[in-house]
Amino acid sequence: MSLKENFTNLCLQFNEDHIFIGNLWTEIEKKYSEKGRHYHNLTHLENIFSELELVKDKIRNFNTISFSVFYHDVIYDPTSKLNEEKSAEFAESRLQKLGLNKTDLAEISEQILATKPHQKSPNNDINYLLDADLSVLGKDPETYLDYTQNIRIEYSIYPGFLYKPGRKKVLKHFLELESIFKTEYFIDKYEFSARENIALELKSF
Repeated sequence: MSLKENFTNLCLQFNEDHIFIGNLWTEIEKKYSEKGRHYHNLTHLENIFSELELVKDKIRNFNTISFSVFYHDVIYDPTSKLNEEKSAEFAESRLQKLGLNKTDLAEISEQILATKPHQKSPNNDINYLLDADLSVLGKDPETYLDYTQNIRIEYSIYPGFLYKPGRKKVLKHFLELESIFKTEYFIDKYEFSARENIALELKSF
């Protein structure tokens, strides 16, 4: 199923206005296709959904998680520290009009905001979202290399002497965690290879 079909089917559970839903999708598509998005793009969303589909039976509310995936990086500016907050606000303004109730809206905001600190949550749906979001860290070395190169291009506004220390800090933070992933499923699947990929990248600096 394409991202558009996925989004349309999701929205139709709350609203039958096909034109409105089509406009929401076009907006998402444009945002994730902006010039300068080499990693935080539609392919990133596809990858998250392919991971979450495999643990669908473990997720309490797949609808809210799905909306969170679609909107979690809808606002993305590498120079801003408020991307998640702005993305959560953006999602709430659109999904309120779609007809979601306050409980679902609050849950989606919480999930999107959780992608900023990436801390383990008492809410396991959030943990699966965070793990799927970071799953690229544990992919095969070629995929991981593509990811690191695309992230570097997104941050090309920063010269190497500024980018490298920041990137090293992020990578070392991951290695210092008891586990990078929060759920047993993703720990078993990606923890070992993620640590190998990160250690290898650190050696390249």
